[in-house]
Amino acid sequence: MPVIGEQVTREYRKIIHVDMDAFYASVEQRDNPAYRGKPLVVGGSPTGRGVVAAASYEARKYGIHSAMPAKTAVRLCPHAIFARSRFLVYREVSAQIRAIFYEFTDLVEPLSLDEAFLDVSEDKQGIRSATLIAREIRRRIKQETELTASAGVAHTKFLAKVASDFDKPDGLTVILPEDAVAFIEKLPIRRFPGVGKVTEQKMIKLGIRSGADLKSWPLPKLNKYFGKVGQWYYNIARGIDERRVKSSRERKSISNERTFGVDLSTTAEMMDAIRKLVDELAQSCRKKNIAGRTITLKVRYANFETITRSKTLPRAVNDASAMMEVLRELLQKSEAGARTVRLLGVALAGLSDSRAQGLRYEQLFLPFPEYASKSGDSDQPTAGA
Repeated sequence: MPVIGEQVTREYRKIIHVDMDAFYASVEQRDNPAYRGKPLVVGGSPTGRGVVAAASYEARKYGIHSAMPAKTAVRLCPHAIFARSRFLVYREVSAQIRAIFYEFTDLVEPLSLDEAFLDVSEDKQGIRSATLIAREIRRRIKQETELTASAGVAHTKFLAKVASDFDKPDGLTVILPEDAVAFIEKLPIRRFPGVGKVTEQKMIKLGIRSGADLKSWPLPKLNKYFGKVGQWYYNIARGIDERRVKSSRERKSISNERTFGVDLSTTAEMMDAIRKLVDELAQSCRKKNIAGRTITLKVRYANFETITRSKTLPRAVNDASAMMEVLRELLQKSEAGARTVRLLGVALAGLSDSRAQGLRYEQLFLPFPEYASKSGDSDQPTAGA
């Protein structure tokens, strides 16, 4: 277990970031012994239009990663095994893991099904040591789910997340406060959470290859080249991260999208598909008692180019008819129809509690006879927030 630095007496927050190792793929390998030790891809079929939802570590050695087209994955590893996603199972396992977290602290901030922040500054079991708590959590997860998790322990969320990725898979890394700045200075810029390939290449061109390079840039210069996020880069290069672990995260948006087995070529087909997505979205809004002001349409053309079109309304809505009226307008602002479409998505943002506004859900399914044509079956539907 890597430990950066020596313990000091000053009081700091004790934060753990737990990240399950290749979560979806590991669940499949656990449940099907034939998959173990082999390159496994979870997601769409290599003969269809789907994408990779997750890849086992054996598959990652071939360059396969999430969001990659399944056809690309099979070219990289022809002997890879492809398994369909089982999101209900993943949610059940995630709930099982989260229950373990809550045995130690109520300050749990889930980021997704497979990762979460925990603030154990005041843990329920009186263990006091964040390192020991992280070790016990990983042991319990392995015992109860037969899955491995990596964890990072630090005094800030930024460092805890970096640490959890430092010794994957099945690792535990602790970064102590007094050595945080030195650790960040040596950290390659690609290891900074939130720095993707595009930002990494931009930084490298500007001579920023490590945390030390980033730290050498004054704030005005960072703002000039990176805009508002420049302040964030300035702070984390110095180990400054005041974000707290939030036990209940405020929902910012709710969305639903679908990749089609056959490209859609007419606006009638597209509106029919959008209607189905909106019906499902409206039902989710009803269950969650939410409404939103900003409606977004996502369109991915056959060549994978993706665009979004949005409109913000003066008041929050939650019914299918109101959303469809806006989405019809947004579709007309795209090249859909002139170009074939492989994916459509709808989203509602600027959310608020619909009960406070007296909104009702009177119409969740709209016939729209002018859009009655059949669209292709979904290869990999997803709905989320």
